[in-house]
Amino acid sequence: MGRKYIPRIADMLLKDKLETSGAVWIRGPKWCGKTWTAKQQSKSALMMQDPDQTLNYMRTAEVKPSLLLEGETPRLLDEWQMAPVLWDAVRYAVDNRADTGQFILTGSTLPLDHEVKHSGTGRITRMLMRPMSLFESGESTGQVSLTELFNGEEPFGKTNMDIEELAFVTARGGWPAAIGVSNKIALAQSNQYLEAVVETDISEVDGVSRDPSRVRAFLKSIARNIASTASLETIRSDIKGEDESLSTLTIRSYINALERLFVMEDQPAWEPALRSKTAIRTSPKRHFVDPSIAVAALGTNPEGLLKDFNTFGLLFESLCIRDLRIYSQSIGGYVYHFRDKTELEVDAIVALTDGRWGAIEIKLGQKQIERASENLLKLKEKVDEEKMQPPSFLLVLTGNGFAIKQKNGVLVVPIGCLKN
Repeated sequence: MGRKYIPRIADMLLKDKLETSGAVWIRGPKWCGKTWTAKQQSKSALMMQDPDQTLNYMRTAEVKPSLLLEGETPRLLDEWQMAPVLWDAVRYAVDNRADTGQFILTGSTLPLDHEVKHSGTGRITRMLMRPMSLFESGESTGQVSLTELFNGEEPFGKTNMDIEELAFVTARGGWPAAIGVSNKIALAQSNQYLEAVVETDISEVDGVSRDPSRVRAFLKSIARNIASTASLETIRSDIKGEDESLSTLTIRSYINALERLFVMEDQPAWEPALRSKTAIRTSPKRHFVDPSIAVAALGTNPEGLLKDFNTFGLLFESLCIRDLRIYSQSIGGYVYHFRDKTELEVDAIVALTDGRWGAIEIKLGQKQIERASENLLKLKEKVDEEKMQPPSFLLVLTGNGFAIKQKNGVLVVPIGCLKN
């Protein structure tokens, strides 16, 4: 018997987009569940990676791609980028049919610029999908809603996760195939994913052959610099001990390739209106799409994280950023970070398209809550509320404990209580 589908936050996003657009392109890393999610709402499918049919499909795409679009709608075109002409065929079909909900495209890589003739604007809506959040995988109780925090609700709840389980879910990641299986199988998923990226995917994405050992050294350096604003030169210097020949130009090409594979997803800087003319740092923070990739790149495991709380703390931050991205996406939000020239830092800013925003500090343990709260209050004082809305909330996101509102107004919420 096949495994049961686990509902995703992306389900409602896809439904909404199909109701308003002729086609939806679900993008995201391999193994994050794009195809499975798309199948829940599609009524026919073209599976480009079907080994019995791939050659036939490719030949048809060269001669008459419209034949591959025939079928009950919404029609799923899985890994469409194998035949990039399908993009333009879908765009043309959407124009001719003049109806919504016609196609769902899924893909694990961005096509090269020259492979499609039109952007698809107005016809094909893009939707980014990531691995599962803790709420989707069942570890978060979901007692605290990000939506409700923006609406002024006070948090209440308690996480069911202890520090050992938190280390486990960080190392396991949010890969659907890692949910509901033995710990051995679950922890193997991220290592297998990393091997696929190193050995084949990073070279196939743009046709540039890359030495796996150099790619591995690069990924390990990113993992060591996770949740930091490490520059290309910093990364190059960090790699020197393993491969002195790597140039910053090569490192940039690796980053570009990994972004096209949706393996890396850096966190951009937030640039609010401030009361003073304090300069804002604009460098992005380095992150993988899932913290388990960093765990695999470092060659560690849950037990190793528990012996190195400095590394664990950074990876915990990356875990929280993953979940915040998933939750905020469902309510029209984006996740940034803040840092100014006075070195005031705030780990995450969730900003909604309607102008509302919330500031979040991420701390694994309880001892840092007081200092984190001070940082959040300092940021609030710096923001010019004549030009921007005041924050909807100030929040310390923790690894354990209770969800409460402190006397100073700053909220404290364990990641194991949060949902969208």
